[in-house]
Amino acid sequence: MKIVRIILLVIGALIAIVLIAPLFVKNEYSIKRDIVINKPKQEVFSYVKLLRNQDHYSKWLLLDPGMQKDFRGEDGTVGFVYAWESEEAGKGEQEIKGITEGERLDLEIRFVKPFESIAKTPMITEGVSENQTKVTWGMEGESPYPFNLMNLFMEGMLGKDLETSLATLKENLER
Repeated sequence: MKIVRIILLVIGALIAIVLIAPLFVKNEYSIKRDIVINKPKQEVFSYVKLLRNQDHYSKWLLLDPGMQKDFRGEDGTVGFVYAWESEEAGKGEQEIKGITEGERLDLEIRFVKPFESIAKTPMITEGVSENQTKVTWGMEGESPYPFNLMNLFMEGMLGKDLETSLATLKENLER
């Protein structure tokens, strides 16, 4: 009986922590990573502006070679939608919401599975020199209570994925 009471107390304490801790965590998250690519700014921007090119550098899209994909609109233009469904990468879509030619691509990702969520994922290109471009890729969004507890881990999880994707982008473009 004493062991059952201890187990119930431990379970109750864990539940309390999961419900109380999110009260002290922000609902918003914002992650950014950047890399310098040894190519001219316009060449880099022209490549990242086409969402279909993410098949060659996005860690998430490289997870499942058999991923089902659907495209709506003209790639590289506002309104283009790249949708995916996969056991490995879940289900969702991303849409080009805005383009500042040669400088910025504003994307919105709408996740459906494994959980519903919307995130803004801007990609910014800045000329460092004539043949070098800094690419900054970010992700920002909100997580409702109590799921905002996951925001404590977003920087590490998503940041590492962005770093991997940017390193692959650099490798592909510098080849």
